[in-house]
Amino acid sequence: MGDELLDTLDRNTPLGERALSKLRWRCRRGLLENDLFIERFFNRYAPQMTVGQARGMYILMDLSDNDLMDLFMKRKPLGAEIESEEVSEVLSLLMA
Repeated sequence: MGDELLDTLDRNTPLGERALSKLRWRCRRGLLENDLFIERFFNRYAPQMTVGQARGMYILMDLSDNDLMDLFMKRKPLGAEIESEEVSEVLSLLMA
């Protein structure tokens, strides 16, 4: 799961360094292609990341590598079970 400390914060709160470090660790994947998308995301957006984006990222990281790659490559739509504003926002940034 995600970082429970983020659950109590407003989604627009800037993400702190410790929370960002934990998120980066959680985002390590077994599939190199996924890692490339994720690393590019962090290189672009880490300094201004919000709690809401971190929550969305944690939800995406619970997916299998193949399901995540299917989302990145637009081979599959976002499933209703994980669809939320936070997930949609971070997914659009990941694919930008």
